[in-house]
Amino acid sequence: MAEAETRRRARGGGGAARRAERSAVSVETAKYIRRNIPNLDILNDEALEIIEANAETVLQEIGVNFANNPGALALWRDAGADVDGERVRIPKGLARKLCSTAPSTYTQHARNPDRSVEIGGRNLVLAPVYGPPFVHDLETGRRYATMADFRNFVKLGYMSKWLHHSGGTVCEPTDVPVNKRHLDMLLAHMTLSDKPFMGSVTEPSRAQDSVEMCEILFGKDFVQQNTVMTSLININSPLTFDDVMMGAMEVYARNNQASIISPFIVGGAMAPVSVAGTLTQVLAEVLAGIAYSQLVRPGAPVIMGAFVTSIDMNSGAPTFGTPEAAHITYGVGQLARRMNLPYRSAGSFCGSKLPDAQAAYETANSLNMGLLSGVNFMLHACGWLEGGLVSSYEKFVMDADQLGALHKMAEGIAMDENGQAMDAIREVGPGGHYLGCAHTQANFKSAFWRTDLFDYKPYETWAEEGARDTVALARNRVKRLLDTYQQPQLDPGISEALSDYVARKKASMPDAFG
Repeated sequence: MAEAETRRRARGGGGAARRAERSAVSVETAKYIRRNIPNLDILNDEALEIIEANAETVLQEIGVNFANNPGALALWRDAGADVDGERVRIPKGLARKLCSTAPSTYTQHARNPDRSVEIGGRNLVLAPVYGPPFVHDLETGRRYATMADFRNFVKLGYMSKWLHHSGGTVCEPTDVPVNKRHLDMLLAHMTLSDKPFMGSVTEPSRAQDSVEMCEILFGKDFVQQNTVMTSLININSPLTFDDVMMGAMEVYARNNQASIISPFIVGGAMAPVSVAGTLTQVLAEVLAGIAYSQLVRPGAPVIMGAFVTSIDMNSGAPTFGTPEAAHITYGVGQLARRMNLPYRSAGSFCGSKLPDAQAAYETANSLNMGLLSGVNFMLHACGWLEGGLVSSYEKFVMDADQLGALHKMAEGIAMDENGQAMDAIREVGPGGHYLGCAHTQANFKSAFWRTDLFDYKPYETWAEEGARDTVALARNRVKRLLDTYQQPQLDPGISEALSDYVARKKASMPDAFG
């Protein structure tokens, strides 16, 4: 059905489109992860009930602020909340009741139907780093990101087998005016990749531009009836919902597009230092945010988000891969499941300035807690460096390689006849070896996950080949992927219409870098 709809919504191109389709090179992308392993539940029922009760108390007695947003205040007042200035106090049970209309799962459609993803349930969708103003590579070091870098990261994401999603602001292209760069970024996602992507949230008008560009790409009716974007709406923790983010969310909700409603928590700065206190605040914030999305449009798709890190009390810098962040991530996962909502958290988080051992340890901790906490949408799954200030070329491919291990881990343990391997044990018997037995010969290609990056050669071979460390290997892989990249086929009529839209929009306003 979806594939037929996609064919119907393509317009123009004729013979050129058919020739492009025949000559297109297909890049292998693994299907989104379906977990066959249990989630890690860190809190018992009593603890969860205490946190839920405390969150309701926060909403009723302390309340949340909806800043510079009279329309939101009117909706809350009509829904039965106590509105005093910009402060909204929500009676116990009201927010949770409103949240009940949000879907437990939804499909985000890609322009290539084979790349569409189902978000929620036992599924895990992986998307790349989001938001850094800087980039880093082995040859040029740390520098401000450009549009050329942005396009490179979109290409790397498209070429990465284990990434299911193209993401959004994979880096912030500082060489393009602030009021126009979202147009170039969306055009890159739409034309250089055929995976699902995110829209702009930096201003409501830019969210509307995102919807309109999707209507060109997918067809207006298709966009209104289906979800083609999942975009990030951050809450200004503690307990504040600003008009810019809420305005973007309103645009997406009205147009049936998904929003990740996500507190931005640095423990000790934007939330209490205790795990239970932070969980209480996170739940209160997402209850209010998701409830508001349902006031805008009941049934609008949302994801319950939590971006959580702790703080170094000596320097004030955020820290990553810590036990406290893991406790919170596991706890929010349980709270999300009790609300029957998709969950976003975790990523390739690290505070290191380089893709070094610190980055590897912190990233491994963060990725694994995401898998085990039941995350359904993992933003920042690859490429994150320096506390999110930097998109790293080398770390992008290093992380993307390790995402393959998450896929394998999530498969669980096969207990069918082949998995039990009794025939192999009988064939080999005492004192033999399994290298040549029938079971090994039948399974050796798929038995073990294999990295596409790490070096397992003997020392002598490794030394003869230049004694390259992992970063050097990653740099070579970046070059190889970009050198072999081929753009996925897109109907020429749609491509031209998108380019025309971007050109007209840019011409309609002066450049603004502020």
